[in-house]
Amino acid sequence: MCNKGRNVTFRAFATAALAFGAMSACDHLAPAGGSQRVDAEYGKALYDTKCAACHGADAEGGGPASLGLGVVPPGLTLLSKNNDGVFPRDQVMSVIDGYFRKDHYNDPMPVFGEEDLGPIVRVEEGDFSTPVPADLLALANYLESVQVD
Repeated sequence: MCNKGRNVTFRAFATAALAFGAMSACDHLAPAGGSQRVDAEYGKALYDTKCAACHGADAEGGGPASLGLGVVPPGLTLLSKNNDGVFPRDQVMSVIDGYFRKDHYNDPMPVFGEEDLGPIVRVEEGDFSTPVPADLLALANYLESVQVD
């Protein structure tokens, strides 16, 4: 019996997991070569444009566009606190991209991975280099900067 489709899906998942796992080992995230912005200030500009309407200008949830959704979008300032003091960068990027949520068809949050998330930058740490969309990394950097104790 052939499980070719299942093997392809598993390989794609394993590749993505390895890429996100390599990111979790990074102490300092910055693009290697190139000048695409991935800093928290640029991430805030992206957040204000793409996220604040639902998650609130202060990232604490319940922005004006969330009215009528049936759910209140979560606050995003306690992600580290709720993860033993460690910012869950990989999970945050997976949720924004839509990879982590693909089985939740009724989730009102848009799948931003279906849009252009900017050019690919390479995040290097030690012997690892992980390709990441620049805007996705900038958003994660911004969200990390607004975490509270």
